[in-house]
Amino acid sequence: MKVHFWGTRGSLPASVNEGTVRAKITKAVKASQGHILKDDSAINEFVDSLPFSIRGCFGTNTSCMEIIGGDDYILCDAGTGLRDFGNYVMQQGTQKQHTFHIFLSHPHWDHIQGFPFFVPAYIPHNVINIYGCHDYLEASFVTQQDFKNFPVSLKSMGSNIQFITLEPGKIYTIAGFTVKAFQQKHPGHSYGYRFEKDGKTIVYSTDAEHKQDVEDIHYPFLNFFRNADLLIFDAQYSFSEYALSKEDWGHSNNLNAVELSVRSGVRHLLMYHNEPTMDDVKLEEFLEKTRRYLTLYAESYPLRIDIAYDGMEVEV
Repeated sequence: MKVHFWGTRGSLPASVNEGTVRAKITKAVKASQGHILKDDSAINEFVDSLPFSIRGCFGTNTSCMEIIGGDDYILCDAGTGLRDFGNYVMQQGTQKQHTFHIFLSHPHWDHIQGFPFFVPAYIPHNVINIYGCHDYLEASFVTQQDFKNFPVSLKSMGSNIQFITLEPGKIYTIAGFTVKAFQQKHPGHSYGYRFEKDGKTIVYSTDAEHKQDVEDIHYPFLNFFRNADLLIFDAQYSFSEYALSKEDWGHSNNLNAVELSVRSGVRHLLMYHNEPTMDDVKLEEFLEKTRRYLTLYAESYPLRIDIAYDGMEVEV
């Protein structure tokens, strides 16, 4: 299986402006001094040697993740990243019928705002199944595309769109995956998902806050995360930021991400729902601090830690 990230920012889209790009170019030019870059191969090798914050970008889109492992499309959340995913699908051609399975953590705007711009939803022969544990999912989508908010209504989109309510804790078989939802602490509640197939496990857990009871040996998330090959975890805040000003905002921090991963036997931790006010340099520093914390908390535990970014693809 593979996981492809189409949107990784939390709360609202981030911006990349002229000043951001200029600063990256300036740093790259300074770093190139003394290098002989006589052909494309040498240039590419030099670019690859630069820090990610200079040669790349963590991205701007809100939550949307794809699990690649079958004939149907499997997605988690429908933030602005869904638009880029839809454009990618359209480039593959419009003749074939496609089936999309979209699992929603919750219907807050940053997790559904890409759907009105999801072009495959306008193709009549496509099937779109939207899953979630809230009983007002369809109403949220309808309201978002009410004529006062958007010029095209949900019922006018053309494809076969169905809303399917899941029961937390119940095991479902969907598109070849075993799927189970789990309730999380967030304003209005959110739900994480555990996907299993062919002996591999992916856990998608965003918009979830972990408070003092996280230290309990019977903390229920330990079993939800247990032995996951990949844990996608809401780490929007640093521990100090969370403790000083962001408690009860419905999101978690990088230290909880590490501690829960180690205690649950997770193999690969991907921090997600990235703070939109953090630029690439700050996010890169955030990652390095989190990796250092792992060596203090559990020096010998072989946990791989990364930050998800738009366009990232991970083999599971």
